[in-house]
Amino acid sequence: MDPEKLMDGIALEMETALAAMAAAGSVEEKQKYSEIVRNLSQSLGVFLRMASDMMGMELDDFDDDEPF
Repeated sequence: MDPEKLMDGIALEMETALAAMAAAGSVEEKQKYSEIVRNLSQSLGVFLRMASDMMGMELDDFDDDEPF
C-alpha cells in the first residue's frame, strides 16, 4: 500500500479521535480517546522517522560524489 495514503489515513483517524475526545463527557471516555490518539501518533511517527532516515541516506550519497 502507498505510504502516503497510510499516513493520510492515520492523520484522518487522529483528527476523528481528537474530535471525539473533545466531545466526550467522562474522564474515562477522554482517557480512551487519548490512548487512541497516542497510538496513532506513534504509528505516524514510524512513517516520519522512516522518511527522515531515507532522506538522510539520499543526502549521504551526494557527499561522496565529486564536485561538478
